[in-house]
Amino acid sequence: MRKIQELGSLPPAAELTAYAKKSIPSLMKNLEDINKKLRKYSHVNKKAFDQFVNFSEQRAQLIQRRKEIDEGGLKVKELIESLDRKKDEAINRTFRGVSAHFKDVFKELVPNGAGELIMRTAMDEGVGNVTDSEAEEEEGSEVAAKKMKTATDINNPDVSLFRGVGIKVRFSRSSENFLMSQLSGGQKALVAMALIFAIQRCDPAPFYLFDELDQALDSTYRAAVASLIKRQATPSDDAENPRESTQFICSTFRPERVAAANRCFGISHQNKVSSLHLLSKNDSLHFIANLMSEEEVVGEVTSLATSKAVGSSAREVEAEAH
Repeated sequence: MRKIQELGSLPPAAELTAYAKKSIPSLMKNLEDINKKLRKYSHVNKKAFDQFVNFSEQRAQLIQRRKEIDEGGLKVKELIESLDRKKDEAINRTFRGVSAHFKDVFKELVPNGAGELIMRTAMDEGVGNVTDSEAEEEEGSEVAAKKMKTATDINNPDVSLFRGVGIKVRFSRSSENFLMSQLSGGQKALVAMALIFAIQRCDPAPFYLFDELDQALDSTYRAAVASLIKRQATPSDDAENPRESTQFICSTFRPERVAAANRCFGISHQNKVSSLHLLSKNDSLHFIANLMSEEEVVGEVTSLATSKAVGSSAREVEAEAH
């Protein structure tokens, strides 16, 4: 078997018939001559042809597999581009919807004012301006052209350039626009509520839970917020602006919200146990009126004590000066 394996590939049967009539000595002499000639090729791999055929088949299989993988990679890239495009469209569409609702809601809360949402981009920060040479060095001329086009397309900006949402509002027709950082605490609370209600109109939820949302507002804005919540909670069959019923659960110590509520509940705490009581609207308003009266009395006492303390300190300083 070893000798047969050393022979390598055997010649076909047609060639063997040419030596069938020769004698054994003649064949041995021919074999010796051939072996002498073959000694010059002793360094050659006798199985090279078989290995070449085998490796060629493997190479063809690998090339076909690579082709399939490349085609799959192109499909994956197309899917990623499609998803990115849909994501960008969804973000831009959502922002436009929330921005439009924010204008309407803020107008309802502040009839003489106006508000708008602003999308900050990298161009506003001076970051997104890509030159042709820089982009070609990094990603090639095609990507550079795409970035330059995106940077100049203001109507439909690329989401990758977004840096955050800004808010500009004014509270009267004659006043200038203010940013959030320039507003007081009550004004910031009002703007935040306007944004929440704008999102609620764009993507409604079944119920909302607010904890003293009107605490920092004055009576005018408290009444506007209470009226807005009542409208939001009431279903509407309007074809242009349909609205489903939404439940608002609010805790408050102010009468405006109680006056617009459908049901009122009081919470008592005794012996480390909280209890819930159904109250009528009159009882709730009476309770809040008493509470506000107590707060006014406490505020007057506190201010009086503060003024007395300041006066005594001034007299002590004057006495020391004398």
